[in-house]
Amino acid sequence: MTQQLSDPRERFERGLRALAAIDGEAGHKVVDALADIAPDFATYLIEFPFGDIYNRPGLDLRAREIATIAALTAMGNAVPQLKVHIEAGLNVGLSRDEVTEIIIQMAVYAGFPAALNGLFAAKEVFAARSQ
Repeated sequence: MTQQLSDPRERFERGLRALAAIDGEAGHKVVDALADIAPDFATYLIEFPFGDIYNRPGLDLRAREIATIAALTAMGNAVPQLKVHIEAGLNVGLSRDEVTEIIIQMAVYAGFPAALNGLFAAKEVFAARSQ
């Protein structure tokens, strides 16, 4: 099932709402950090992943964040993005234990170094949220 494309302003507004609900402040920091170097890329980031993909039917936000945390952990080289999505996972209902288990599961498919990087990223996010 495909989603019908809408006008760019609607995609952007829908994306902003999703970004706020999923990533909260961490997502807005990423967008703000792009303002002086690539504002168009910030717009693409809001419209495509958050305006289109996150709003598709078929998976709820919790399931989407499980997939995203797993993928970013498996990549092994996306720690800043992983931290944002660990925050997002917690924002949409994942527990710390579930985040930890998702990352541990990736040791089987992505190797211990990727899982270690993911666990250390999670540890930093958890510590920051405890303050």
